[in-house]
Amino acid sequence: MSESKLAGQFFDAAIGLLQRVRDEEAGNVAAAGTAIADTVAAGGRLFAFGAGHSSLAAQDVVYRAGGLALMNLLAVPGTVGVDVTPATLGSALERVDGLAGAVLDSSPAKPGDVLVIVSLSGRNSLPVEMAMNARALGLKVIGVTSLAYTEGTKSRHASGTFLRDHCDIVLDSKIAIGDAELTHASIPAPFAPASTVVTSALMQAMMAAAAESLAERGIEPPLLRSGNVDGGHEWNGRVLTEYGDRIFFRH
Repeated sequence: MSESKLAGQFFDAAIGLLQRVRDEEAGNVAAAGTAIADTVAAGGRLFAFGAGHSSLAAQDVVYRAGGLALMNLLAVPGTVGVDVTPATLGSALERVDGLAGAVLDSSPAKPGDVLVIVSLSGRNSLPVEMAMNARALGLKVIGVTSLAYTEGTKSRHASGTFLRDHCDIVLDSKIAIGDAELTHASIPAPFAPASTVVTSALMQAMMAAAAESLAERGIEPPLLRSGNVDGGHEWNGRVLTEYGDRIFFRH
């Protein structure tokens, strides 16, 4: 079977983006890892939020083998991917004012905790207000977004601001506006988005930096093991029990 030229081009595009974020975002990734490690060491809690397909990268670091057990998903009903019908409702909810505040007010998040907000465009009301409200509550906010959108689109929030404007640390995914890496003369629309690949890599790099920062302080990172390896369930049971007051995805 012959190889697909376009498939190869997508891999090349994704690899190029990964190389860019590795080189250009190294300082911000390290800063985010340090912030997470600071919170873990201080007894704080970790939360991740994303809407639509941005939620995939947030979910990727929650209850994950090889991940920090303390990372909790801050879920907004109806926006956690394509689990609602019609799927377009999720996009509509991202533009609803006041929803983020209501979610945060009913969440277990407290001052000193960290909230990682993932939003490719960073222009909708939900991620902007989530960041604004989180900082007002005393949380440290890490934003994972594409800064290209701040230069080539308009904010949909009443303030005219983007997610990046309300974060303590920003990680730029370098994804171009439209999130489609390929074009073809006989295909009318651009296609092959790479934001999930790159954003998830940024999230995992940030978590690796956090584990490294904790280890450098002599603190064992509260990591989960795969349940599909011998001893994994026993290991996870110990970690989940030891840190149970900072883990909310099992209650």
